Amino acid sequence: MAPPPDHDNPDSETEDFAAMFAESEQHTKTAGAPSVGDVVSGPVISISSDSVFIDLGGKSEGVLEIAEVTDDDGEVTVAPGDTIQARVVDAGDRSGVLVLRRSVGKGREANAELQIAFEHEIPVEGVVEAVNKGGFDIQIAGARAFCPVSQIDSRFVENPEEFIGQRHEFRITRFEEGHRGNANIVVSRRILLEAQSAERAADTRTRLEPGAVFRGVVKRIENYGAFVDIGGIEGMLHISELGYSRVEHPSEVVELEQEIEVQVLRIEQTDNPRRPEKIGLSLKSLMRDPWDDIRSRIEIGQRVMGTVARVEQFGAFVEVAPGIEGLVHISEMGGGERLSSPRKVVSPGQVVGVKVLSIDLERHRISLSMDAAARDADAAEERDAIETYAPKKQNLGGSLGDLLQEQLQKKK
Repeated sequence: MAPPPDHDNPDSETEDFAAMFAESEQHTKTAGAPSVGDVVSGPVISISSDSVFIDLGGKSEGVLEIAEVTDDDGEVTVAPGDTIQARVVDAGDRSGVLVLRRSVGKGREANAELQIAFEHEIPVEGVVEAVNKGGFDIQIAGARAFCPVSQIDSRFVENPEEFIGQRHEFRITRFEEGHRGNANIVVSRRILLEAQSAERAADTRTRLEPGAVFRGVVKRIENYGAFVDIGGIEGMLHISELGYSRVEHPSEVVELEQEIEVQVLRIEQTDNPRRPEKIGLSLKSLMRDPWDDIRSRIEIGQRVMGTVARVEQFGAFVEVAPGIEGLVHISEMGGGERLSSPRKVVSPGQVVGVKVLSIDLERHRISLSMDAAARDADAAEERDAIETYAPKKQNLGGSLGDLLQEQLQKKK
């Protein structure tokens, strides 16, 4: 900080003003100035034969190699006024100009840029070329790098070959100069994925509460449910929350990488810093309850076909409509015979005819009968047979004499 000006000495006042101006200039240059590794953006000022100059605001200016904005046909893809986003690879301490790269490692001095990327943790782009013992060969700007199999993804990798030919961003975790300019480079994709996941998780937690609805992606399926990524955080979708209809396995409803909409049911805090909360999710809560319009679909006394969902010692539960199950008590399925077990008559998955005996809307219960349905079916079949095969009624109109005369005519 400059000393207070001496108002009795004009020369001193001029010198003090110059000192304050220099200090202000230095502060302007350093305050908010982009550093190596920062992502910056600004409009294109001008384009030369080998460089693109970008206005970064204030007194900052960046330069980008023309090759980074040139397509395969040699055509420049930007024009003055277009906004470009790039990353700082040289803060311009000596040249006074910020050197930018859209893809680190594609400049004239790729090896030096990879060194910068390592020191400043700047992501680099690479292509998975092959699988070797314990990991992958990655091609980055003409250099060979190694990525351990545990670092290629944030999940367990069952089939490493699926990554061959894929292009991804990596973080350089080791960079050692070798013989003849060849560097020993180790990279990780997992570090970047986990960092991105942490950023998404922080945003998700600001909206995380029971009742909140998220768009998520199914990441894992187990016998008891599915795990869904709702934005950097995984929640568990229990099999009972997949819908109102009973399912044997979650794969009947969802599949890996499927995008679904789920609602948060509950949140439980844990002592695990990697997973600080357990989140219960539901698909069913976003669906219309089939009991809301049960009266328009099923009536007391109606005969319907249903599928046996499960069998208990006291009877069988039959799904008579999607998400609607009713109970056939053991006494209503023996055809008058006393059964020791419902399994002697029915089994899960079997389609049976039932008659609706009662509907309890408040308790969501329906009482069914296979025997009553069978009796009704037999009665209906008997009526149909009578109507089909019974002789037509004689015309009993006219007098008795007319009838006798008709019979005599038939004998002649």
